[in-house]
Amino acid sequence: MKQMIVHNEHNLMQMALLEEGKAVEFMAERTRERGLLGSYFKGRVVNVLPGMQAAFVDIGQKKNAFLYVDDVLHPNLEKQPKVKPSISELLRPGQDVIVQVLKEPVGSKGARVTTHYSLPGRWLVYMPLADYVAVSKKIAREGDRSRLKTLGEQLRRNEEGLIIRTVSAEEQREAIQADLETLREQWRLIREKADSLPSPSLLHRDHSMVQRIIRDVYTPGSDEVITDNEAQARELSALLEEICPGHQPKVQVYRGEESIFAAYRVQEQLNRDFARKVWLPGGGYIVIDHTEALTVVDVNTGKYTGAGGDSLEETVTETNMQAAVEIARLMRLRDIGGMIIVDFIDMEEAMNRHEVAATLENELKKDRTKAFVMGWTKLGLLELTRKKVREESTLPYVEPCSSCHGTGKRYISPLH
Repeated sequence: MKQMIVHNEHNLMQMALLEEGKAVEFMAERTRERGLLGSYFKGRVVNVLPGMQAAFVDIGQKKNAFLYVDDVLHPNLEKQPKVKPSISELLRPGQDVIVQVLKEPVGSKGARVTTHYSLPGRWLVYMPLADYVAVSKKIAREGDRSRLKTLGEQLRRNEEGLIIRTVSAEEQREAIQADLETLREQWRLIREKADSLPSPSLLHRDHSMVQRIIRDVYTPGSDEVITDNEAQARELSALLEEICPGHQPKVQVYRGEESIFAAYRVQEQLNRDFARKVWLPGGGYIVIDHTEALTVVDVNTGKYTGAGGDSLEETVTETNMQAAVEIARLMRLRDIGGMIIVDFIDMEEAMNRHEVAATLENELKKDRTKAFVMGWTKLGLLELTRKKVREESTLPYVEPCSSCHGTGKRYISPLH
């Protein structure tokens, strides 16, 4: 069972996704500063850089957006030219273009945008120009996969593309078709606005943070949403009735005196899990550090000495197994993206190294964001990557120290 705990305070909305009472995802959004991810803009090409195979597009934000050549070519790989053309053959300065935000602005970098358009619905993802049908790899039964693939081919028109989502495994044709019609209408309105508005202009914004999560992960009959705002509860109930017809939505209003995050032990978990040092159930711990290029995770035995009679190898392997489970959860919770290096405690046996890597890989399958375990380096470090679409989540009102700038150290001159 999953619980979605929504806390509203002043201009800040926070949401924690709990699985069996444990926090696995956390998001925060200022209600007046909605994120850009998934939004559509009519932009204007400002500069084309053939050497970088990229262009900068003015979408009306503080920083120009970055458009890479691969995001301009046809979204169906089979229809792309064998030799990649120069981006100057595809775009020119001053040209208007409809783009969708693929990655949020991060630090000094503007948003990354694409012309590989997609509109997510409850049962499928609609891609108006992709010209193919795909079925989620998480649908295991071949009979379901074959049925949904055939259904997608029957429903799509001309060059439309569809991705059938995992939650559609046992869904009927009528619901999937109704979802597709809704998304087609959204795309029609986007194009209609693009024809009438100047550039740069916002054409379409995705649902709010809470609405997106509910749309993507809510399972009727078992999951529940708990919010401390009555108006929001009514809004979310209406959304669930729309996307899950025939099911009684489980939306509750919390009216306790203490904070909803305190009542459901969310704040306690966030304070612990966003620390640099995180303890493991058996007494070991992991340390997470960030650099400009990557994230480094160090695993230590700490207080864990193993069960009676365990060898050093068994103690080390057990600590590493606990760490693998916890690292996968923390990557989701803190939304850590990019390159990640894990320094597990050294293990002598190849079988144990394989088991630890397999455990981490299996835990990452629970993640809605794509992550890949690349393997062990010659130095015994485990390499993995996780797609980064926005800045790492952080607790509200936390910022780097003005003296040490977040390093934890400050230079003291020997002359003083």
